[in-house]
Amino acid sequence: MSELVSLEDPVTGPFESGKRLAFNTIAAVLCVFVVTAVNFNLFDYQPNLALFGMMGLVLVILNHPLIKRWGQTRVVRSFDLLLIAATVVSFGFVFVQSEPKLAGFWVDGVVLGDRAGNETTLDFVIALIGLLLVLETTRRAIGWTLPILCIVFILYAMLGPTLPDWLFPHAGFSWERIVQKSFLQDSGVFGIALRVMFLYVFLFVLFGTLLEQTGATQYVINVTRRLFRNSVGGPAKVAVLSSGLMGSLSGSAVANTATTGTFTIPLMKSSGFKPVTAAGVEAAASSGGALMPPIMGAGAYMMLEMVEPSVSYVQVIKAALIPAVLYYVALLLTVHFHAKRIGAIANPNEMEQSGTTLHFYQGCLFFSSFVILIAMLVYGYTPFRAVSVSLAGILVLSFFSKHTRLTPAKVWEAMSRAGKSGMTLIAAACCVGIILAIVDMTGIGATLPEKVQALANNSSLAALFLLMVSTIILGMGLPSAVCYLLMAILLGSVLSQLNTAPLAAHLFIFYFGMMSMVTPPVALAAYTAAAIAKADVMRSALAAFRFSLVGFALPYAFVLRPELVMLTPGNEPASTIAIVINVFITLTGILGLAAGIAGHAFKRLTPPWQIPLLASSLLIFFLRLQGWQLIVQVMAVVFILLVMMINLVGSYASASPDSE
Repeated sequence: MSELVSLEDPVTGPFESGKRLAFNTIAAVLCVFVVTAVNFNLFDYQPNLALFGMMGLVLVILNHPLIKRWGQTRVVRSFDLLLIAATVVSFGFVFVQSEPKLAGFWVDGVVLGDRAGNETTLDFVIALIGLLLVLETTRRAIGWTLPILCIVFILYAMLGPTLPDWLFPHAGFSWERIVQKSFLQDSGVFGIALRVMFLYVFLFVLFGTLLEQTGATQYVINVTRRLFRNSVGGPAKVAVLSSGLMGSLSGSAVANTATTGTFTIPLMKSSGFKPVTAAGVEAAASSGGALMPPIMGAGAYMMLEMVEPSVSYVQVIKAALIPAVLYYVALLLTVHFHAKRIGAIANPNEMEQSGTTLHFYQGCLFFSSFVILIAMLVYGYTPFRAVSVSLAGILVLSFFSKHTRLTPAKVWEAMSRAGKSGMTLIAAACCVGIILAIVDMTGIGATLPEKVQALANNSSLAALFLLMVSTIILGMGLPSAVCYLLMAILLGSVLSQLNTAPLAAHLFIFYFGMMSMVTPPVALAAYTAAAIAKADVMRSALAAFRFSLVGFALPYAFVLRPELVMLTPGNEPASTIAIVINVFITLTGILGLAAGIAGHAFKRLTPPWQIPLLASSLLIFFLRLQGWQLIVQVMAVVFILLVMMINLVGSYASASPDSE
């Protein structure tokens, strides 16, 4: 794990060294605890989540001090230590008061869950401290967006009777009732959001960091470099493929951009891409990583809890497969056409030199770990059991080659990185739990969808547009999985009225949660890429938005035509012929969209060709295959293919010596 902060200052050096050791130790304990607890039921659910949340919040406080500058005062250090102690006390209290093995320590001899309505003053004080700690650690981990949203919901719960009609008034709740529902019971901080992080997400974070330590992920990146070393725009294509593969492991667009962008962005710049364009390509590619099966960041596991009727993990990744492939095909086509238009040069030597030595066994280990994971899921094992077996598989298989062998130091490093990646999600999940508790208390989860549906005026496209806007706004600054969970809770009933497969509707809001990472003015993945490329932030965000435009159109296609997620509108498995037809039509739309965005299709496109090409492509995404809409789509497909043929013939003619 990288150093938390600089240790060069002789005054703060020993303190920071001790803090780093504490961080790494707690991260290792957290990893061992999660793997053990989910497989062997160490404690009941709420006690498990209390320990999980406690360690996650302590890691946040250690890694994000109140003041990050060197030379912190003892007052600031003491304040952080006080917060750590308060976290241990508040979450430890919930652990003790809800674990049957510790019944001798229960207040009045009654388990915490059965004290609802009869809580003691101590219960309320502990709960209030816990809520304040959740808000502060979330602010440190991901900024102000989610804590402010949480405070707004708390005020909404308290001020319900005074609100105007358009703000969904209600009877109102006391602060005692709010903290009791949000922290002391299992519907708030220790509710569905933290449970999903505990059962599924953190294990897959550890899976990714452990695989990274074997060198297997670097092998895949190097393979993509060699694959595209002679291709025009090769570095951009490397960014697309490597970001897709790595993003599925991390689930974080920002982390993915920071990791793969450090080598892809300089390569793109050296081959002729402008810094702004290089940043845009990397951000667009990284933002789609969490859409890529089989891991999909945290989104797939959230859907296991949210989609009705319930779905299996295998069903989720099957549904996500075609849209994810189409997204990355669109990106590859767009960067290819763009590279052709700007005359980007292929530099095989630089592409080779930028990589490290390839070891075949690293690739075998990478793909073997995924084969084990998928096989376990197909055979009916739960996701947490499947990934646990995959973790054991990585440890065993890595032993057979010196290039992949996991030494104790590498395992320690993997656990440290897992703690650093997972702590943000843990804090965010705790904060989201508060919001979900208030949604349940106030009934806004029922009234808000009615208003949205009324605004949409019973139009599927209008409802989808409102969902898109709401998700993008809510997703500004939030992890995509957190954004998805909030939208699924707040507007879940709207999703059930879209005349499509429920899983397609849930994928719709998950996609737009990801696309918020490249949507100006708050486009965190684009900001990260701009910093690496040393480019203008807002222009980079606009470039990322342009390259990922298919990500804004594709969700409409698979909601209106759920055959793209291998389902029918009636939620039955789609026929092979229906899937093939829909994929072909959508691929044609992607071809036209990529050419229109890049302004090049075998030769440079002028606006009289470019504009109708874009319009025809968008028609394909926004129409169903029925009635007059089918006729329009067929006409759009014919037009796009005709434009491509004309430009292909024209490019050969202009290249012919006879044409000069």
